[in-house]
Amino acid sequence: MKAAILIQRWYRRYIARLEMRQRYTWNIFQSIEYAGEQDQLQLSSFFSFMLDNFTQLNLISHLLDPVVNPQTDRARLTNHEQIIVPESYNGPRLTFPLTVSQTDALLTAFKNQQQLHGRFVLQLLQETKKLLRQMPNVVYFSTPYAKEITICGDLHGRLDDLLLIFYKNGLPSAETPYVFNGDFVDRGKKSVEILILLFAYLLLYPDHMHLNRGNHEDHIMNLRYGFTKEVMQKYKTHGRDILKLIQEVFSLLPLATVIDNKVLVVHGGISDVTDLDFLRSIERHKVRTVMAKVCITAAVFKDCNMYFRRTIGIFVVDLLWSDPKSQPGCRPNTFRGGGCYFGPDVTRRLLEKHALSLLIRSHECKREGYELCHDGQVITIFSASNYYEEGSNRGAYIKLGQELVPRFFQYQVSHTTRKLTLMQRVRVGEGSAVRALQEKLFAHRSELMAAFQHYDTSNSGCISVSEWAVVVESVLRMDLPWRTLRPRLARLAPDGMVEYQSCFEDMGPGQPIPQVSPNFAETLYRYRTDLEIIFNIIDKDHSGQISTEEFRQTWRLFSAHLGVEVDNKAIDDLARTMDFNKDGSIDFNEFLEAFRVVHKLDSKDQQEC
Repeated sequence: MKAAILIQRWYRRYIARLEMRQRYTWNIFQSIEYAGEQDQLQLSSFFSFMLDNFTQLNLISHLLDPVVNPQTDRARLTNHEQIIVPESYNGPRLTFPLTVSQTDALLTAFKNQQQLHGRFVLQLLQETKKLLRQMPNVVYFSTPYAKEITICGDLHGRLDDLLLIFYKNGLPSAETPYVFNGDFVDRGKKSVEILILLFAYLLLYPDHMHLNRGNHEDHIMNLRYGFTKEVMQKYKTHGRDILKLIQEVFSLLPLATVIDNKVLVVHGGISDVTDLDFLRSIERHKVRTVMAKVCITAAVFKDCNMYFRRTIGIFVVDLLWSDPKSQPGCRPNTFRGGGCYFGPDVTRRLLEKHALSLLIRSHECKREGYELCHDGQVITIFSASNYYEEGSNRGAYIKLGQELVPRFFQYQVSHTTRKLTLMQRVRVGEGSAVRALQEKLFAHRSELMAAFQHYDTSNSGCISVSEWAVVVESVLRMDLPWRTLRPRLARLAPDGMVEYQSCFEDMGPGQPIPQVSPNFAETLYRYRTDLEIIFNIIDKDHSGQISTEEFRQTWRLFSAHLGVEVDNKAIDDLARTMDFNKDGSIDFNEFLEAFRVVHKLDSKDQQEC
């Protein structure tokens, strides 16, 4: 008996330690995700800055121009129909109106890694656009008698999750209605396929398939998080036309769904100014991007008054970006950098005002795939399993019947985790999280070193653990258990002090360029993703080339906007260095590759292989 008790105690402590490691791994992933969203929102303010200060380059106004007129639509549709599909193409062929056999063919093709031809993608998008134009901002519908409605959260390009939902729950139909609550694209590798399937079922069952817009149904977000690149890689010939049409379709997606006049479904959340009556009246198609409110700029609302711009901008951002919190009231969402935190009192007032009983939202990854808060009046549903790392979280969906009592169904797509023990799964996730955190440290090396040296008055190269934790928290501004993480990030000296330079030992630049000073290089490492987005905007034909003059002027404006001091000569020297062919153009993908953080142990392993 004593042996059994000892074993039980040991096992409980073992599981508790693993749970603690899983929790801080989760916190790292989430903090890095939200830090990236803050960067994205900051970049959006740079776009506005460029419109005001650099209009002669016409860098981004083409991304924010109004939706095209019907005459342009008719001409475009004719052009799509004239695209020749080669006889060698053996994938699905779509005709409109769609049939069940055609959606079945799409499912089979995507399961077999086939691709839908660009002509049919364009036609599908055009038909979807025509349908969405007729739909209201807020869709009201009732659950069929003796049937249930299924509500799914973020999918983020994970086709396997969508296919698993369809397998477990049934394909969309009059008997199996669905609401998909936004964030269909980005991060995953199969965003195109997910969009095609969702739009196809929307066209097939417009009264039983409902799609809400999420914060990633936004072309500025797509530039950072992968969807734009995915489209261009899969459709090299028709990619630009497909992206343009997708932008227009995204702007036409409804912003909310109300079930049985009792359940409100929105992607992010609400604020203390959310009003469904006002929401029904706005012209949602004009909100081509909702990034940080500042992207609803002159290019879209040039002739509109400031009140109109700010009201719609703030309103839509709140719907797509906000998160619930247990504290009462409504305050800016500083963690994400956009939207707000809304408390249970805000939820209660909105539900009472509109005679609702429940708010269902998505937008946040949850370890179990769902979470209840605000005394059960708010449900978060997230349908992308393994979001951060294989085994990191479950996906889930909700089923609601006429009684409106939610039933939760969980799942997890598994490719490798079934072969791993619990300890191995924890190690895999922990390793990925720590690597991402190390890259953050490397990108802020000069700031960290200056702060470390402020405490290191004797120039010993060491500071206390508490001082080290204070510095890292103050520079990275990520609310993490730094003392717990320290053994994975920095080495201790024999006297128990932290050797702070050891934070950067395991990392180095991808392809060092001798002409670039260390400080300038660090700036480039830190803003590498932002620069990639900007260069992709400049590169309208997606050739991977921009002119050296565009490079110089863009970087000067970017550094001025951020308040980063960079010598103009350093920019000019770098531009000349990267112009390998001396033809006045820069391959910016090669340029960005030179400023990628590389983990030295990975490089060593690859060399040995």
